[in-house]
Amino acid sequence: MYKTVALIPVRGGSKSIPLKNIKEICGKPLVYWTAKAACDAASIDRVYVATDSDKIKEAVESFKLTDPAFEKLTVIDRDPENANDTASTESVMLEFAEKVDFENLVLIQATSPLLQAKDLDEGFKLFDTEGTDSVLSVVRQKRFIWKADKKGFVSPVNYDVFNRPRRQDFDGYLMENGAFYITTKKDLLESKNRLSGNMKAYEMDEDTALEIDEPSDFLIIEMLLKKRNGNISKEYPEIRMIATDCDGCLTDGGMYYSENGDELKKFNTRDGLALSRLHDKGVITGIITGEDRELNRRRAKKLKMDFIESGVKDKLPVLKDVCERYGVDLGNVLYIGDDLNDVEAMKAAGVSACPADAGKKVLETADYVASKEGGHGAVREILEAIVQFS
Repeated sequence: MYKTVALIPVRGGSKSIPLKNIKEICGKPLVYWTAKAACDAASIDRVYVATDSDKIKEAVESFKLTDPAFEKLTVIDRDPENANDTASTESVMLEFAEKVDFENLVLIQATSPLLQAKDLDEGFKLFDTEGTDSVLSVVRQKRFIWKADKKGFVSPVNYDVFNRPRRQDFDGYLMENGAFYITTKKDLLESKNRLSGNMKAYEMDEDTALEIDEPSDFLIIEMLLKKRNGNISKEYPEIRMIATDCDGCLTDGGMYYSENGDELKKFNTRDGLALSRLHDKGVITGIITGEDRELNRRRAKKLKMDFIESGVKDKLPVLKDVCERYGVDLGNVLYIGDDLNDVEAMKAAGVSACPADAGKKVLETADYVASKEGGHGAVREILEAIVQFS
């Protein structure tokens, strides 16, 4: 009997992304990353991937043939009845418990490739503390949550609107990230649930709140994996000009109004510092935006930007005109956008990038997808990755 085993259920019938669990991310099938984390965890004796798909089985078996790190890995069959759209994860766990003799079980979701061995080992340390029956992985979110009643009126759930806390003073709340759950075989069979009894939560990095459900999730998480593994660098052309949209890139895209009706925007200081430094180094910087707002012109002036083109509907011709004006080839332009009206300019530029919360078409077009959202340091992250500066 094994003291501790890991179960990674994967099925072949994903509707949103066909054969999602073996779709490549960072050059490896998706399930590779969680299987590797489980095999590397000192607290886990055996790792099982349960699947109903021959293609997935073949892909996972290949890990063992090419990498000795997967010595602990075993692929087992999954009952087709427990692999349809309506089957619960618990049904797979209970099926597994009938086949394998073990004491403790960690359920791992293949859609959480940012999971690492250290997370699992720390999770088991928590599980071993006195009186603990099960453990789940979470991330701490510092967002203000609201609920609506039947009439559509809303009220805050986790803070007082008359005493709004600063982010640094706000405890926030814990959210399941779906990466892993730890329990005993005994409690699983009794409760028929992945969690029961006295539960504790293991906090993971905020980035791990992301799970892969849609095609755009692959792009964002792939960038995070590359950053974590220290291999985000790629051969980019020399960047002589940076052109960026404003709202949704330099701002969070929100429209704020004072009591007097004045329009306000939220810019990020770190983005501004990076653009100013690059301007000082001789890189041409500017904004091409569909809006015509004095606020944008003021921000461009403060950052010593070389140009701002406002009220632009068709951005590519304007980008070409700006390049001609400054004698810069399109191939030496970094264009940062976030919505459909940026796509053609992004395709024409030498390098294109976008924030994590950009539109789907933009995410598919961009050469680089930031892990941060617009107005939250995304532009700074992009510049640090693509244009070297200090």
